[in-house]
Amino acid sequence: MTSSLGRVPAIWRRRAATTGIAAVGAAIAALLDFPVPLLLGSLFACLVAALMQVRMESYGIVSDLFRTYLAVTVGTSVTPAVVLELPAFAPSLALIVVYTGLIAAVGYPLFRCVFRYDRATAYFAAMPGGLQEMLTFGEAAGGNIRTLSLIHATRVMLIVSAAPFFLHLFWGLDLTRPPAEAGSPIDPRETAIMLLAGPVGWWIAERIRLFGASIIGPLLLTAGLSLSGVITGRPPAELIWAMQFVVGLSVGVKYAGVTFRELRTDVAAGAAYSVVLTVIGAIAVLVVVSLGLAAPLDALLAFLPGGQGEMVIIGIIAGADLAFVVSHHLLRFFIVTLTAPLVAPYVRNPAR
Repeated sequence: MTSSLGRVPAIWRRRAATTGIAAVGAAIAALLDFPVPLLLGSLFACLVAALMQVRMESYGIVSDLFRTYLAVTVGTSVTPAVVLELPAFAPSLALIVVYTGLIAAVGYPLFRCVFRYDRATAYFAAMPGGLQEMLTFGEAAGGNIRTLSLIHATRVMLIVSAAPFFLHLFWGLDLTRPPAEAGSPIDPRETAIMLLAGPVGWWIAERIRLFGASIIGPLLLTAGLSLSGVITGRPPAELIWAMQFVVGLSVGVKYAGVTFRELRTDVAAGAAYSVVLTVIGAIAVLVVVSLGLAAPLDALLAFLPGGQGEMVIIGIIAGADLAFVVSHHLLRFFIVTLTAPLVAPYVRNPAR
């Protein structure tokens, strides 16, 4: 007789195993007092399991759903007082344009001439935009989608892993504390609205073909609800904890099935590029801080080219100015995404 476990589809068995691996990693990270333990613990555990060739599976659309709640969290921080501050961000936002151009000018020749990737793969590997968007554009231009996935995953993994330790060691920030008072009383009506704002905002953005729909749609919808006074709080700490866990797991799982050759080429190239990006980002932060355009914490989280969602999580825990951080990441995202179709014809690989 076939056991009930045998009747469970393989994909769900892999997802259950992945959840267990990530949970063990998060527990160990908490015991070791890692900063942002749910994010880094689940990420590192899934990364180690992937390198050991353990078969894992991401949550698929559920991971995207949790990313919508990251956007909802950011949207709740957009208040009338914050909107009045936005003109003050203009000088540092202008630097994002220069910063993104510098990244392209350094990254493309590095991947093309040093690491010897084809034109499409080199360009879309160099551009720190949304992962899904870079994979979509890169594949359409004839790039290697597996290489692009590993390079961008390595960029996000290394920068997101280093940032909390840097903040903890040099600023003494307690990144193990909850983002809000766990279990504190919440308004059921507002919580229900926030839970709906994620998928509804995503759906609306998809319908109007907005780039980065799972982030930008919920963010804009929730910001509107916050500005109009419909919601006045932030999602409960428990939901933010869940987001940390799922986002960390999703990054780690991207290494599933990685081979030694890919480690030696694609992952190594991604690691080398992460160092280059960190240097460029550090220079930008020094310029912003020296000009008095932002506090060091806000400048660091705004200009480090880690994943947009991952930087938001760290910003929430660290108590950064989310409006400043998110506006800079969104501008970088828009620049990279909107210029991609214009550049694609020039880097497209010839059909074989």
